[in-house]
Amino acid sequence: MPEDAAAATTLPATAAQTSPDNPWPLQLLSQKLKMHIDRAPSAWVEGQVIELNRRGSNAYLTLRDINAEISLPASVWTTVLDRQAAPLERGSRVVALIKAEFWLKTGRLNMSVKDIRPVGLGDLLARIERLRQALAAEGLFADSRKKRLPLLPHRIGLITGRDSDAKKDVLRNAALRWPAVEFEIREVAVQGNTAVAQMIAALRELDAHPVVDVIVIARGGGALEDLLPFSSEELIRAVADASTPVVSAIGHEADRPILDDVADLRASTPTDAAKRIVPDVAEELVRVRQARDQLRRGVTRLVEREGDRLASLRSRPVLLSPEVMISQRHEDVERLKVRSHSAISAAVVRAADQLVHLKAQVRALSPQKTLDRGYAVVQLAGAGTGPATHRDVVRHPSQAPAGTDLTVRVAGGRFTAQSTGGQEPAEE
Repeated sequence: MPEDAAAATTLPATAAQTSPDNPWPLQLLSQKLKMHIDRAPSAWVEGQVIELNRRGSNAYLTLRDINAEISLPASVWTTVLDRQAAPLERGSRVVALIKAEFWLKTGRLNMSVKDIRPVGLGDLLARIERLRQALAAEGLFADSRKKRLPLLPHRIGLITGRDSDAKKDVLRNAALRWPAVEFEIREVAVQGNTAVAQMIAALRELDAHPVVDVIVIARGGGALEDLLPFSSEELIRAVADASTPVVSAIGHEADRPILDDVADLRASTPTDAAKRIVPDVAEELVRVRQARDQLRRGVTRLVEREGDRLASLRSRPVLLSPEVMISQRHEDVERLKVRSHSAISAAVVRAADQLVHLKAQVRALSPQKTLDRGYAVVQLAGAGTGPATHRDVVRHPSQAPAGTDLTVRVAGGRFTAQSTGGQEPAEE
């Protein structure tokens, strides 16, 4: 067996199996790296050209990420660059098809640009619109998510460029409207690859501030490329997650980054933002005076109306001459007393007459009246001197045979008698 073949059989199959006693040859590692990198597919990436040098048939460029401090050197054939309608320049925004290549002899990793295309204004606008539609479909722009701004914020958070005109406009116009206004200012980059990260950090810091009631993100006008950070998806989602109301004041009236859609209030300019976040002290004083005048008129009308009601009540007879009520009730009592006395007297008279009539009826029906008319009551002797009873009274001749002692009661008194016998009454 050849020595090379014998050595190959003793080499580790994988990198994990290597050791100080049994290492790989450098050639084997380089070959495996090249095989691995060659299998990696090409990828389209987006970035900004910050360096570009032509050297014969080759050109070398450096791409930088749009939103992060990350750069990548790459090489490209000049024939690829010459296919462009307009020559690439430093600062151009491009998309490039990059394939990683590994040079076996030198052990260098090279990023080879197979194709490169500038990103035009139309492409940027189309990309922004696609992102706008996607975020709108998620409901990030819904009115129900928007928070109301306070009438008079205690302190206003301001995110703006360093010593920018937008900052001056907001501070000046807000102070003119409300001199006591207070600001918590965060100066950040508002364009470039660090703008998004700095604005998000400032937004989160102000959102967590205990006395900041509203946050304004302001920037003056600029080209579309300069305003791209304000359409960044990361910034849009950070604004949507903020618990403090956010006001967007970007550029001019015609500028409309996606930040305008997600913000709780869109101001057309920084000056407009200052006018909409604080009230005008002069206007508020006018409203206070108007409110005081209305209140004074209302109180005056109320007092006058109640005074008229009081005068009307006092003019009524019952309050004008209170004794009238007592005299009327006294007359009513006297009248009722007379009526009561008359009614009682009439009832007594009627009762007296009825009593006399009843007494006459009783007397007419009494036994004495019968005796007064000449009748007599015959009793058996020894019946006593009391009133006659049905046992003592003689009702039939058979009760008093001859020789029976009798007592006869007449109207004037009593006397005794003796029966001489009786006879039956003749039949008619």
